[in-house]
Amino acid sequence: MLRAYEETHYRVLGDTPATLHIGIANPALAELHRAYAVDCSAFVTAANPFSTLTDADANTRRQAALADELLGEGLRFIEGIGEHPSGQWPGEPSFLILGLPLDVAKQLGARHAQNAIVWCGANAVPQLILLR
Repeated sequence: MLRAYEETHYRVLGDTPATLHIGIANPALAELHRAYAVDCSAFVTAANPFSTLTDADANTRRQAALADELLGEGLRFIEGIGEHPSGQWPGEPSFLILGLPLDVAKQLGARHAQNAIVWCGANAVPQLILLR
C-alpha cells in the first residue's frame, strides 16, 4: 500500500494545475504558494476511509463534509484528484489546502479516517505523511 501512495499522481485542478509526485519539487506548486502567500499546503481526501473502497455516493458525502469543514474554518483550497497511474483504483476527489501547517493537516486527515496525507513545505516537495 505504501508503494501505491508513493506512485500516485496528486493532481491539483483549477486555474494553475499541477501534478504532485512524492519527493519531487514542483515549480507549479511553488508558484501557487507564492500566489496565495503561504509557505505550505496539504493534499487531503475524505474518500475511501482507511483505504477501503467505498461507493461513489458515500465518497461524495464524505468529500462534501470535508469541504464544509474547510469552509467553516476559513481555509482556502483547490479541488484535486489522486490517481494511481495503473488505473486499478478509482481516482479520489481531494483538496489542496493552502497554508495548512503539518500538525493541523495530520489532525484533519485523521478526523477523516485517512491512512496518509500529502504535505508540502516551503520547498514545494510533496511528502507522504503516514497517519497510522
